[in-house]
Amino acid sequence: MDVEVRAPRGGDVEVLAELRAEVMRGDLERLGRYDEHRVRQRLLDSFSAEHSSVLVARGQVVGCFTVRPDGDGLLLEHFIVAAEHQGRGIGSRLLRGLLERADAQWMDVRLNVLRGSAAQRLYERYGFAVEAQDEVDVFMVRAAGTVVRESP
Repeated sequence: MDVEVRAPRGGDVEVLAELRAEVMRGDLERLGRYDEHRVRQRLLDSFSAEHSSVLVARGQVVGCFTVRPDGDGLLLEHFIVAAEHQGRGIGSRLLRGLLERADAQWMDVRLNVLRGSAAQRLYERYGFAVEAQDEVDVFMVRAAGTVVRESP
């Protein structure tokens, strides 16, 4: 299925906050950290239309990602793909493109992921390494020019 990447429009942030709550619920419940208000509010409070892109499939918002400057590198936030669209290579294609652009500018990319999240394996395949962690989050970095492992 083709996914269009476009700039955010009016009303997208509320849809994305709901989508974030759905996608993250299982991992947050597993960690004992699910709060139905906070999971939405975190996106609402930190969403930057200037640095974000929205994913659309068949006219429906199915995800987003934010890439903002972070010192000499980039910070990847709010990388969300609706559950029914996961496992189709959408996240991999987007991540590969983002990393190619970061490498062309010789910029490291940082992100954080919930402990135990399946997304961590995706990031590791693309050269991200654990930089630090706490009881909830794993903070990862991918140095510019890191060779990507091909998926089995």
